[in-house]
Order: sequence, then C-alpha cells, then structure tokens
Amino acid sequence: MEAKRIIPCLDTKDGKVVKGTNFVGLRELGDPVELAKKYSNDGADELVVLDISATTEGRETVIDVIQNVSQNITIPLIIGGGIGSIEDIQRVLDAGASKVGINSAAVKNPQLIKEAAEKFGSDRIVVAIDAQKYGDSWNVVTHGGSKDTGLDVVEWSKEVESLGAGEILLTSVDTDGVKNGFDIPLTKAVSEAVQIPVIASGGVGTLEHFVDVFKETKVAAALAASVFHENTFTVDDVKTACKEQGVEMREA
Repeated sequence: MEAKRIIPCLDTKDGKVVKGTNFVGLRELGDPVELAKKYSNDGADELVVLDISATTEGRETVIDVIQNVSQNITIPLIIGGGIGSIEDIQRVLDAGASKVGINSAAVKNPQLIKEAAEKFGSDRIVVAIDAQKYGDSWNVVTHGGSKDTGLDVVEWSKEVESLGAGEILLTSVDTDGVKNGFDIPLTKAVSEAVQIPVIASGGVGTLEHFVDVFKETKVAAALAASVFHENTFTVDDVKTACKEQGVEMREA
C-alpha cells in the first residue's frame, strides 16, 4: 500500500484565506503565507492553494500570492483557480508551483489536459473535479459549483486519466464545509475507476473521518481546510490517528 498524504488547502479570495459551506457563505480565516508556513512546518505532505473566485470573475490566478507562498514553504505546492491555457500553467509553474490544478478549463477544452501533460509532464497536472449528487449518480460542476455540466463524474475521471492527468483532486460540493465526513460513496467510486492518485476533499470534521476515507476507499491523499485553519487539530494529530488505525502515512 502506498503511504497516504495529508494536504491542507488554502481557498483564497482577494489575497485572503476564506472558507464557506457548500461553496457559499465565505468567511475570512487568515493570511495565506502565514498559514502556508505553519502547515509546511507542521509536517503537511503538500499544500493546495485555490484562487476560488478567479474563474467566476473571469481573471487570472493571483501570481504574487503563489510567489510569496512558494518562497516560504519546503513542501510541494499545488495551485488552482482561473487557469485556462498552457500560458497560464507556465506562468503558475514559473511562479513557484510544483503542480497545477485545472477544473473548468479542462471541462471546456479536454485537449488542454493532453497538451499540458505532454508539455509539462503528467506528474505536474492535477485535474480538479467538483462533484454534486444528482439522483443515483454525480455530475461535474464548474465555476465554483454554480454550473452543472451534465457530465458523469466517474466517466469524466476516466477520461481525464486517459488524456494524461497525473492526479485527480475530487471535491464533494454536497459535503464541503459541512464537517460530517468525506463523501465515501463518491470517493470510492472514483478512486476505484482510475489508476492515478485521487485526493479526497470536502467534509472532514473529525480525525475519524480521515481514517474512514483511507480505510474505505483507495484514495492516495486527503485534503482539509477549516479543521486546520481553526486549529481543531494539527497535521500531526491526523497522521498519528491514522497510523494508530493501521494506515501507512507518508513521513514528511
């Protein structure tokens, strides 16, 4: 079994870290650079920074935030939000990102995944998939959860893998910020449908939720935001709880 990763996530808007519930009701939680330094020092395996309003506002990702964060951490940095072209990806990588997450742009132009993987390498291309439950299946939603694409999440996951994505960041809009646990059925379905690593996101509220997602699905990593920002527990607390339940964790 591959050692599992713990990834804090900084959702940013106007240069500040924010967090909401089900993608709405945002509240400010701090400075991205200070939080990034804290998580890097606390043993996080990677860090995700999402410029959550870049796509809906039709603008580019804030480059100065990426530069400031990357210069203050020693762990891989994944950047997403407002990335719509090869040029955007190049700009973000040049600013210090280790990997780039694309979401809405990948749905609009799937060939972007293929082109990006060929130019930069699959290991640097993460496709973010925001999923919402519709009946007995899940649909891909974009633009911060405001647009239903009609695409089936599991089928789209297989497609992005075939196009060259190196990893999937899977977020459940239904559980996001609710703190009742990851969406296990969704996460299980996607992680079993593809061979590339899947990062689970959306809904963690307790240490047991991390243990559950690792034990009940094939995800490679689990991502969380507010439980870390609000000091509910630390990255080390999570890793310790998972190891005590027999989950092999990556050593930072």
